[in-house]
Amino acid sequence: MTSAMLPKKKHDTFARSHIQLHTAPCQDKVDFSPLDELERGEASLDPVSIADLLRNTFVYPPHSIYRNVKVAASGFDPTQDMHDNPRFHYPFQSALATSRPASDAVDDDDLIRTYHRLLCESVARATAEMHAPWFFQSGGKDSTSTAIALADVRPDTTCLTYLGGKEENEIASARFVAKQLGLRHEALVCDPGRAYDRYIALLPRMPLLTSDFAAVSYADMVTEVGVRRGDGIIDAVGADQYFGTPLHAKERILGWLARGWRLPRSILESRLVSRSFKLCFVLATLQMDRFERYFPGSRFSDADVDALFGWNISAQSRQRLETYRVDIAQVDSAEAERRISMIIVESAHVLKGIYTSKAASLPLALPYCDERLRDWIFHEVPNDRLIGPGGVNKVLMRRYIAQHFQELPYVKAKGCFRFDLRGLAKQRFDQVYAFAEQTRSLLPGAPQWLEAHRDRLNSKYFASKFYLLAVTLPWLLNRMHSVSHSTTRAEERVS
Repeated sequence: MTSAMLPKKKHDTFARSHIQLHTAPCQDKVDFSPLDELERGEASLDPVSIADLLRNTFVYPPHSIYRNVKVAASGFDPTQDMHDNPRFHYPFQSALATSRPASDAVDDDDLIRTYHRLLCESVARATAEMHAPWFFQSGGKDSTSTAIALADVRPDTTCLTYLGGKEENEIASARFVAKQLGLRHEALVCDPGRAYDRYIALLPRMPLLTSDFAAVSYADMVTEVGVRRGDGIIDAVGADQYFGTPLHAKERILGWLARGWRLPRSILESRLVSRSFKLCFVLATLQMDRFERYFPGSRFSDADVDALFGWNISAQSRQRLETYRVDIAQVDSAEAERRISMIIVESAHVLKGIYTSKAASLPLALPYCDERLRDWIFHEVPNDRLIGPGGVNKVLMRRYIAQHFQELPYVKAKGCFRFDLRGLAKQRFDQVYAFAEQTRSLLPGAPQWLEAHRDRLNSKYFASKFYLLAVTLPWLLNRMHSVSHSTTRAEERVS
Protein backbone atom coordinates (compact mmCIF):
# COMPACT_ATOMS: atom_id res chain seq x y z
CA MET A 1 0.00 0.00 0.00
CA THR A 2 1.38 3.40 -0.96
CA SER A 3 1.11 6.45 1.25
CA ALA A 4 -1.45 7.93 -1.17
CA MET A 5 -3.75 4.92 -0.58
CA LEU A 6 -3.70 5.23 3.21
CA PRO A 7 -6.60 6.78 5.15
CA LYS A 8 -5.92 10.45 5.89
CA LYS A 9 -4.94 10.01 9.54
CA LYS A 10 -2.62 7.11 8.73
CA HIS A 11 -1.30 8.95 5.68
CA ASP A 12 -0.40 11.99 7.81
CA THR A 13 1.38 9.77 10.34
CA PHE A 14 3.24 7.93 7.55
CA ALA A 15 4.31 11.22 5.93
CA ARG A 16 5.58 12.57 9.24
CA SER A 17 7.44 9.36 10.00
CA HIS A 18 9.10 9.03 6.56
CA ILE A 19 10.53 12.47 5.86
CA GLN A 20 12.86 13.23 2.97
CA LEU A 21 14.69 16.55 2.53
CA HIS A 22 16.57 17.88 -0.50
CA THR A 23 19.75 19.34 1.02
CA ALA A 24 22.01 19.78 -2.02
CA PRO A 25 23.16 23.43 -1.78
CA CYS A 26 22.79 24.17 -5.52
CA GLN A 27 19.20 25.36 -5.02
CA ASP A 28 17.61 28.56 -3.77
CA LYS A 29 17.21 27.27 -0.23
CA VAL A 30 16.69 24.05 1.69
CA ASP A 31 13.11 23.47 2.83
CA PHE A 32 13.15 22.18 6.40
CA SER A 33 9.43 22.69 6.97
CA PRO A 34 8.65 18.93 6.97
CA LEU A 35 10.60 18.72 10.23
CA ASP A 36 8.12 21.14 11.79
CA GLU A 37 5.45 18.47 11.46
CA LEU A 38 7.29 15.97 13.63
CA GLU A 39 5.27 15.35 16.74
CA ARG A 40 6.36 13.96 20.07
CA GLY A 41 7.05 10.24 19.74
CA GLU A 42 7.25 10.28 15.92
CA ALA A 43 11.02 10.70 15.68
CA SER A 44 13.95 9.12 17.43
CA LEU A 45 17.64 9.83 17.33
CA ASP A 46 19.69 7.41 15.26
CA PRO A 47 22.62 5.99 17.29
CA VAL A 48 24.56 5.04 14.15
CA SER A 49 24.34 8.66 12.99
CA ILE A 50 25.72 9.78 16.35
CA ALA A 51 28.62 7.37 15.75
CA ASP A 52 29.08 8.97 12.31
CA LEU A 53 29.42 12.39 13.93
CA LEU A 54 32.04 11.22 16.42
CA ARG A 55 34.02 9.25 13.83
CA ASN A 56 33.87 11.75 10.94
CA THR A 57 32.14 15.01 12.10
CA PHE A 58 29.09 14.48 9.85
CA VAL A 59 26.27 12.00 9.26
CA TYR A 60 26.72 9.90 6.14
CA PRO A 61 24.02 10.89 3.62
CA PRO A 62 21.32 9.92 2.88
CA HIS A 63 20.92 9.41 6.63
CA SER A 64 20.36 12.14 9.18
CA ILE A 65 20.55 12.41 12.94
CA TYR A 66 16.95 11.11 13.03
CA ARG A 67 16.06 7.53 12.08
CA ASN A 68 13.07 8.55 9.99
CA VAL A 69 14.52 11.61 8.24
CA LYS A 70 16.63 11.07 5.11
CA VAL A 71 18.39 13.66 2.97
CA ALA A 72 18.96 13.88 -0.77
CA ALA A 73 22.40 15.48 -0.62
CA SER A 74 24.67 16.21 -3.59
CA GLY A 75 25.14 13.08 -5.67
CA PHE A 76 21.69 11.72 -4.83
CA ASP A 77 18.72 12.09 -7.17
CA PRO A 78 15.98 13.72 -5.03
CA THR A 79 13.33 11.77 -6.98
CA GLN A 80 14.66 8.56 -5.42
CA ASP A 81 13.25 7.22 -2.17
CA MET A 82 16.10 7.89 0.26
CA HIS A 83 14.57 5.39 2.71
CA ASP A 84 14.93 2.52 0.21
CA ASN A 85 18.57 1.88 -0.72
CA PRO A 86 19.18 4.96 -2.93
CA ARG A 87 22.04 5.13 -5.41
CA PHE A 88 24.84 7.70 -5.21
CA HIS A 89 26.49 9.08 -8.33
CA TYR A 90 28.37 12.35 -8.63
CA PRO A 91 28.48 13.53 -12.27
CA PHE A 92 31.08 16.29 -11.84
CA GLN A 93 34.24 14.20 -12.18
CA SER A 94 36.88 15.45 -14.60
CA ALA A 95 36.73 12.23 -16.60
CA LEU A 96 33.05 12.91 -17.32
CA ALA A 97 33.70 16.40 -18.74
CA THR A 98 34.14 15.30 -22.33
CA SER A 99 33.35 18.71 -23.85
CA ARG A 100 36.14 20.74 -22.25
CA PRO A 101 38.10 22.77 -24.82
CA ALA A 102 41.80 22.26 -25.46
CA SER A 103 44.21 24.49 -23.60
CA ASP A 104 45.06 26.65 -26.62
CA ALA A 105 41.48 26.90 -27.89
CA VAL A 106 40.34 29.52 -25.38
CA ASP A 107 41.74 32.95 -24.61
CA ASP A 108 42.54 33.60 -20.93
CA ASP A 109 41.07 37.08 -20.96
CA ASP A 110 37.78 35.74 -22.36
CA LEU A 111 37.67 33.06 -19.68
CA ILE A 112 38.30 35.57 -16.91
CA ARG A 113 35.64 37.96 -18.24
CA THR A 114 33.06 35.16 -18.39
CA TYR A 115 34.06 33.92 -14.94
CA HIS A 116 33.63 37.41 -13.50
CA ARG A 117 30.26 37.89 -15.17
CA LEU A 118 28.86 34.57 -13.98
CA LEU A 119 30.17 35.04 -10.45
CA CYS A 120 28.69 38.55 -10.29
CA GLU A 121 25.34 37.27 -11.57
CA SER A 122 25.37 34.51 -8.97
CA VAL A 123 26.14 36.98 -6.18
CA ALA A 124 23.39 39.32 -7.36
CA ARG A 125 20.80 36.53 -7.50
CA ALA A 126 21.76 35.06 -4.14
CA THR A 127 21.71 38.41 -2.30
CA ALA A 128 18.75 40.04 -4.05
CA GLU A 129 16.60 40.10 -0.90
CA MET A 130 19.38 41.26 1.45
CA HIS A 131 19.65 44.91 2.46
CA ALA A 132 22.65 44.65 4.81
CA PRO A 133 24.69 41.57 3.77
CA TRP A 134 27.75 40.34 5.68
CA PHE A 135 30.42 38.28 3.95
CA PHE A 136 32.37 35.64 5.87
CA GLN A 137 35.77 36.48 4.42
CA SER A 138 38.94 34.50 4.85
CA GLY A 139 42.16 35.60 3.18
CA GLY A 140 42.13 32.73 0.67
CA LYS A 141 41.33 32.31 -2.99
CA ASP A 142 37.61 31.53 -2.83
CA SER A 143 36.77 34.46 -0.57
CA THR A 144 39.07 36.88 -2.41
CA SER A 145 37.46 36.14 -5.77
CA THR A 146 34.01 36.47 -4.20
CA ALA A 147 35.02 39.81 -2.67
CA ILE A 148 36.00 41.08 -6.13
CA ALA A 149 32.52 40.25 -7.41
CA LEU A 150 30.89 41.78 -4.32
CA ALA A 151 32.72 45.03 -4.92
CA ASP A 152 31.01 45.23 -8.32
CA VAL A 153 27.46 44.17 -7.48
CA ARG A 154 27.09 44.52 -3.68
CA PRO A 155 29.50 47.26 -2.53
CA ASP A 156 27.28 47.68 0.55
CA THR A 157 28.60 44.36 1.91
CA THR A 158 30.48 44.21 5.21
CA CYS A 159 33.31 41.67 5.35
CA LEU A 160 33.83 39.70 8.57
CA THR A 161 37.04 37.75 9.25
CA TYR A 162 37.36 35.34 12.16
CA LEU A 163 40.57 34.86 14.10
CA GLY A 164 40.26 31.38 15.55
CA GLY A 165 43.81 30.78 16.73
CA LYS A 166 47.50 31.37 16.19
CA GLU A 167 47.74 28.74 13.45
CA GLU A 168 45.51 30.64 11.07
CA ASN A 169 45.70 34.42 11.16
CA GLU A 170 43.90 35.59 8.03
CA ILE A 171 42.99 39.07 9.15
CA ALA A 172 45.83 41.03 7.53
CA SER A 173 45.28 39.49 4.10
CA ALA A 174 41.49 39.75 4.29
CA ARG A 175 41.56 43.36 5.50
CA PHE A 176 43.97 44.30 2.69
CA VAL A 177 41.64 42.79 0.10
CA ALA A 178 38.56 44.51 1.50
CA LYS A 179 40.31 47.88 1.75
CA GLN A 180 41.61 47.69 -1.81
CA LEU A 181 38.12 46.84 -3.09
CA GLY A 182 36.39 49.54 -1.06
CA LEU A 183 34.48 47.13 1.16
CA ARG A 184 33.96 47.64 4.86
CA HIS A 185 35.90 45.13 6.97
CA GLU A 186 35.41 43.88 10.54
CA ALA A 187 37.26 41.21 12.54
CA LEU A 188 36.00 38.92 15.27
CA VAL A 189 38.56 37.36 17.60
CA CYS A 190 37.59 33.97 18.96
CA ASP A 191 36.51 33.84 22.59
CA PRO A 192 35.71 30.11 22.92
CA GLY A 193 33.39 30.61 25.90
CA ARG A 194 31.37 33.31 24.15
CA ALA A 195 31.25 31.28 20.93
CA TYR A 196 30.07 28.17 22.76
CA ASP A 197 27.36 30.11 24.59
CA ARG A 198 26.13 31.38 21.24
CA TYR A 199 26.15 27.86 19.80
CA ILE A 200 24.13 26.58 22.77
CA ALA A 201 21.63 29.41 22.30
CA LEU A 202 21.11 28.56 18.61
CA LEU A 203 21.01 24.76 18.74
CA PRO A 204 17.33 24.37 19.74
CA ARG A 205 16.47 25.87 16.33
CA MET A 206 19.06 23.98 14.28
CA PRO A 207 17.07 21.55 12.12
CA LEU A 208 19.78 18.85 11.89
CA LEU A 209 23.23 18.26 13.33
CA THR A 210 26.82 18.34 12.14
CA SER A 211 29.94 18.52 14.33
CA ASP A 212 32.16 20.23 11.77
CA PHE A 213 35.27 21.83 13.32
CA ALA A 214 34.02 25.28 12.31
CA ALA A 215 30.46 24.79 13.59
CA VAL A 216 30.95 26.75 16.82
CA SER A 217 32.87 29.58 15.17
CA TYR A 218 30.11 29.74 12.56
CA ALA A 219 27.52 30.15 15.31
CA ASP A 220 29.70 32.89 16.80
CA MET A 221 29.86 34.79 13.50
CA VAL A 222 26.19 34.33 12.64
CA THR A 223 25.18 35.68 16.04
CA GLU A 224 27.56 38.62 15.61
CA VAL A 225 25.92 39.50 12.30
CA GLY A 226 22.55 39.57 14.02
CA VAL A 227 23.89 41.72 16.86
CA ARG A 228 25.23 44.20 14.30
CA ARG A 229 21.89 44.28 12.45
CA GLY A 230 22.97 42.44 9.35
CA ASP A 231 20.13 40.74 7.48
CA GLY A 232 21.99 38.15 5.42
CA ILE A 233 25.18 36.10 5.15
CA ILE A 234 27.43 35.37 2.18
CA ASP A 235 29.81 32.39 2.28
CA ALA A 236 32.34 31.43 -0.41
CA VAL A 237 32.23 27.65 0.09
CA GLY A 238 31.35 25.05 -2.52
CA ALA A 239 33.87 25.55 -5.34
CA ASP A 240 36.22 22.64 -4.62
CA GLN A 241 33.76 20.02 -5.84
CA TYR A 242 33.97 21.14 -9.47
CA PHE A 243 37.28 23.02 -9.62
CA GLY A 244 39.02 19.88 -8.37
CA THR A 245 41.01 18.86 -5.32
CA PRO A 246 44.53 17.71 -6.23
CA LEU A 247 46.40 15.50 -3.79
CA HIS A 248 49.79 16.53 -2.49
CA ALA A 249 52.51 14.51 -0.81
CA LYS A 250 51.05 14.82 2.69
CA GLU A 251 47.64 13.45 1.66
CA ARG A 252 49.25 10.56 -0.23
CA ILE A 253 51.38 9.62 2.78
CA LEU A 254 48.39 9.75 5.12
CA GLY A 255 46.40 7.56 2.73
CA TRP A 256 49.20 5.01 2.73
CA LEU A 257 49.36 5.07 6.54
CA ALA A 258 45.61 4.51 6.99
CA ARG A 259 45.40 0.77 7.67
CA GLY A 260 42.27 0.27 9.74
CA TRP A 261 44.24 -1.28 12.59
CA ARG A 262 43.07 -1.38 16.20
CA LEU A 263 46.02 -0.42 18.38
CA PRO A 264 46.26 -1.14 22.12
CA ARG A 265 45.02 1.76 24.24
CA SER A 266 48.18 1.50 26.37
CA ILE A 267 50.24 2.66 23.37
CA LEU A 268 47.89 5.45 22.36
CA GLU A 269 47.60 6.90 25.85
CA SER A 270 51.18 6.48 27.03
CA ARG A 271 52.79 9.65 28.31
CA LEU A 272 55.31 9.77 25.44
CA VAL A 273 52.63 9.53 22.75
CA SER A 274 49.94 11.66 24.36
CA ARG A 275 52.31 14.63 24.68
CA SER A 276 53.03 14.70 20.94
CA PHE A 277 50.31 15.87 18.56
CA LYS A 278 52.19 14.42 15.57
CA LEU A 279 52.57 10.99 17.15
CA CYS A 280 48.90 10.95 18.15
CA PHE A 281 47.87 11.99 14.66
CA VAL A 282 49.96 9.31 12.96
CA LEU A 283 48.76 6.55 15.29
CA ALA A 284 45.18 7.70 14.80
CA THR A 285 45.70 7.55 11.03
CA LEU A 286 46.91 3.93 11.31
CA GLN A 287 43.49 3.09 12.78
CA MET A 288 41.45 4.81 10.06
CA ASP A 289 39.88 3.59 6.85
CA ARG A 290 41.97 4.92 3.96
CA PHE A 291 39.07 6.76 2.33
CA GLU A 292 37.84 8.23 5.61
CA ARG A 293 41.31 9.68 6.21
CA TYR A 294 40.40 12.26 3.54
CA PHE A 295 37.93 13.74 6.02
CA PRO A 296 39.53 16.55 8.04
CA GLY A 297 40.54 16.71 11.67
CA SER A 298 41.47 14.49 14.61
CA ARG A 299 38.45 12.36 15.43
CA PHE A 300 37.39 9.47 17.65
CA SER A 301 38.65 6.06 16.54
CA ASP A 302 36.33 3.09 16.10
CA ALA A 303 37.51 1.72 19.44
CA ASP A 304 36.84 5.09 21.09
CA VAL A 305 33.31 5.21 19.70
CA ASP A 306 32.53 1.66 20.77
CA ALA A 307 33.70 2.55 24.28
CA LEU A 308 31.56 5.71 24.32
CA PHE A 309 28.47 3.68 23.40
CA GLY A 310 29.34 0.58 25.39
CA TRP A 311 28.83 -1.74 22.42
CA ASN A 312 30.19 -2.31 18.91
CA ILE A 313 28.48 0.37 16.84
CA SER A 314 31.41 1.70 14.82
CA ALA A 315 31.12 -1.14 12.29
CA GLN A 316 27.60 0.04 11.39
CA SER A 317 28.87 3.58 10.85
CA ARG A 318 31.74 2.32 8.70
CA GLN A 319 29.28 0.19 6.69
CA ARG A 320 27.53 3.35 5.49
CA LEU A 321 30.51 4.09 3.27
CA GLU A 322 29.39 1.16 1.08
CA THR A 323 26.75 3.44 -0.48
CA TYR A 324 29.63 5.23 -2.23
CA ARG A 325 31.77 2.23 -3.17
CA VAL A 326 30.50 1.92 -6.75
CA ASP A 327 31.53 5.49 -7.58
CA ILE A 328 34.80 5.12 -5.66
CA ALA A 329 35.67 1.94 -7.58
CA GLN A 330 35.14 3.72 -10.91
CA VAL A 331 37.48 6.67 -10.35
CA ASP A 332 40.47 7.08 -12.63
CA SER A 333 42.72 9.06 -10.29
CA ALA A 334 43.43 9.83 -6.65
CA GLU A 335 42.09 13.35 -7.28
CA ALA A 336 38.78 11.91 -8.45
CA GLU A 337 38.55 9.75 -5.34
CA ARG A 338 39.22 12.73 -3.13
CA ARG A 339 36.57 14.71 -5.00
CA ILE A 340 33.99 12.14 -3.89
CA SER A 341 35.16 12.62 -0.32
CA MET A 342 34.56 16.36 -0.72
CA ILE A 343 30.99 15.71 -1.81
CA ILE A 344 30.34 13.42 1.14
CA VAL A 345 31.85 15.80 3.69
CA GLU A 346 29.73 18.61 2.20
CA SER A 347 27.24 17.45 4.84
CA ALA A 348 29.51 19.03 7.43
CA HIS A 349 31.36 21.74 5.53
CA VAL A 350 28.49 23.44 3.72
CA LEU A 351 25.43 22.35 5.65
CA LYS A 352 26.72 23.66 8.97
CA GLY A 353 26.16 27.13 7.53
CA ILE A 354 22.71 26.22 6.26
CA TYR A 355 21.68 24.78 9.65
CA THR A 356 23.14 27.69 11.64
CA SER A 357 21.73 30.46 9.48
CA LYS A 358 18.34 28.74 9.60
CA ALA A 359 18.54 28.75 13.41
CA ALA A 360 19.34 32.48 13.39
CA SER A 361 16.63 33.27 10.81
CA LEU A 362 19.20 34.84 8.47
CA PRO A 363 19.25 34.04 4.74
CA LEU A 364 22.47 32.45 3.48
CA ALA A 365 23.95 33.14 0.02
CA LEU A 366 26.38 30.59 -1.45
CA PRO A 367 27.56 32.11 -4.76
CA TYR A 368 29.74 29.14 -5.69
CA CYS A 369 26.82 26.74 -5.19
CA ASP A 370 25.28 28.04 -8.40
CA GLU A 371 24.33 25.71 -11.23
CA ARG A 372 25.14 28.13 -14.07
CA LEU A 373 28.58 28.98 -12.71
CA ARG A 374 29.31 25.35 -11.83
CA ASP A 375 28.24 24.00 -15.23
CA TRP A 376 30.26 26.60 -17.15
CA ILE A 377 33.42 25.93 -15.14
CA PHE A 378 32.97 22.18 -15.42
CA HIS A 379 32.29 22.05 -19.17
CA GLU A 380 33.89 25.15 -20.70
CA VAL A 381 37.16 25.72 -18.81
CA PRO A 382 40.22 23.76 -20.02
CA ASN A 383 41.74 21.20 -17.67
CA ASP A 384 44.94 23.17 -17.13
CA ARG A 385 42.94 26.22 -15.92
CA LEU A 386 41.42 24.05 -13.17
CA ILE A 387 44.42 22.04 -11.99
CA GLY A 388 47.82 23.09 -13.28
CA PRO A 389 51.24 21.41 -13.37
CA GLY A 390 52.46 20.20 -10.00
CA GLY A 391 48.92 20.03 -8.60
CA VAL A 392 48.31 23.79 -8.47
CA ASN A 393 44.58 24.13 -7.85
CA LYS A 394 42.07 26.68 -9.12
CA VAL A 395 44.35 28.13 -11.78
CA LEU A 396 41.58 30.23 -13.36
CA MET A 397 40.64 31.66 -9.97
CA ARG A 398 44.28 32.52 -9.27
CA ARG A 399 44.58 34.37 -12.59
CA TYR A 400 41.34 36.20 -11.92
CA ILE A 401 42.69 37.39 -8.55
CA ALA A 402 46.03 38.33 -10.15
CA GLN A 403 44.24 40.90 -12.32
CA HIS A 404 43.41 42.81 -9.13
CA PHE A 405 46.17 41.88 -6.66
CA GLN A 406 49.66 40.59 -6.61
CA GLU A 407 49.98 37.17 -4.94
CA LEU A 408 48.31 37.30 -1.55
CA PRO A 409 50.31 36.07 1.45
CA TYR A 410 47.54 33.83 2.72
CA VAL A 411 47.02 32.04 -0.60
CA LYS A 412 50.47 30.45 -0.32
CA ALA A 413 49.82 28.44 2.84
CA LYS A 414 46.72 27.70 4.84
CA GLY A 415 46.30 26.31 8.34
CA CYS A 416 43.63 23.90 9.44
CA PHE A 417 42.25 25.07 12.78
CA ARG A 418 39.59 27.75 12.77
CA PHE A 419 38.71 27.56 16.45
CA ASP A 420 40.52 27.63 19.79
CA LEU A 421 39.90 24.00 20.68
CA ARG A 422 42.13 23.99 23.74
CA GLY A 423 40.60 27.21 25.01
CA LEU A 424 37.13 25.68 24.74
CA ALA A 425 38.22 22.65 26.77
CA LYS A 426 39.75 24.89 29.42
CA GLN A 427 36.72 27.17 29.71
CA ARG A 428 33.84 24.74 29.28
CA PHE A 429 34.99 21.33 30.59
CA ASP A 430 32.57 21.23 33.53
CA GLN A 431 29.64 22.27 31.32
CA VAL A 432 30.35 19.57 28.74
CA TYR A 433 30.88 17.00 31.51
CA ALA A 434 27.42 17.87 32.84
CA PHE A 435 25.97 17.33 29.35
CA ALA A 436 27.71 13.93 29.26
CA GLU A 437 26.16 12.94 32.56
CA GLN A 438 22.70 13.89 31.31
CA THR A 439 23.08 11.92 28.06
CA ARG A 440 24.35 8.69 29.63
CA SER A 441 21.43 6.77 28.12
CA LEU A 442 22.90 7.43 24.66
CA LEU A 443 26.65 7.59 25.38
CA PRO A 444 27.32 5.89 28.71
CA GLY A 445 31.09 6.07 28.20
CA ALA A 446 31.29 9.83 27.59
CA PRO A 447 31.71 10.92 31.24
CA GLN A 448 34.44 8.32 31.72
CA TRP A 449 36.30 9.51 28.60
CA LEU A 450 36.15 13.12 29.73
CA GLU A 451 37.36 12.32 33.21
CA ALA A 452 40.22 10.14 31.90
CA HIS A 453 41.39 12.85 29.48
CA ARG A 454 40.83 15.96 31.59
CA ASP A 455 44.60 16.52 31.96
CA ARG A 456 45.35 15.95 28.26
CA LEU A 457 43.13 18.58 26.73
CA ASN A 458 45.99 21.02 26.22
CA SER A 459 46.85 18.83 23.21
CA LYS A 460 45.01 19.73 20.00
CA TYR A 461 44.55 16.01 19.35
CA PHE A 462 42.55 15.36 22.52
CA ALA A 463 40.95 18.83 22.45
CA SER A 464 39.57 17.97 18.99
CA LYS A 465 37.76 14.97 20.46
CA PHE A 466 36.51 17.08 23.35
CA TYR A 467 35.14 19.53 20.78
CA LEU A 468 33.16 16.78 19.05
CA LEU A 469 31.49 15.92 22.35
CA ALA A 470 30.96 19.60 23.15
CA VAL A 471 29.10 20.13 19.87
CA THR A 472 27.16 16.86 19.81
CA LEU A 473 26.04 16.29 23.41
CA PRO A 474 23.97 19.46 24.05
CA TRP A 475 22.13 19.10 20.73
CA LEU A 476 21.26 15.50 21.59
CA LEU A 477 20.21 16.49 25.09
CA ASN A 478 17.86 19.12 23.68
CA ARG A 479 16.19 16.54 21.39
CA MET A 480 16.08 13.83 24.06
CA HIS A 481 13.61 16.04 25.88
CA SER A 482 11.28 16.23 22.88
CA VAL A 483 11.49 12.87 21.09
CA SER A 484 10.83 9.29 22.05
CA HIS A 485 13.64 6.90 22.95
CA SER A 486 11.69 3.73 23.64
CA THR A 487 13.96 1.49 21.58
CA THR A 488 16.09 -0.96 23.50
CA ARG A 489 19.79 -1.43 22.97
CA ALA A 490 19.09 -4.71 21.21
CA GLU A 491 16.79 -2.92 18.77
CA GLU A 492 19.46 -0.26 18.19
CA ARG A 493 22.05 -2.89 17.33
CA VAL A 494 20.03 -4.36 14.49
CA SER A 495 18.53 -1.13 13.16
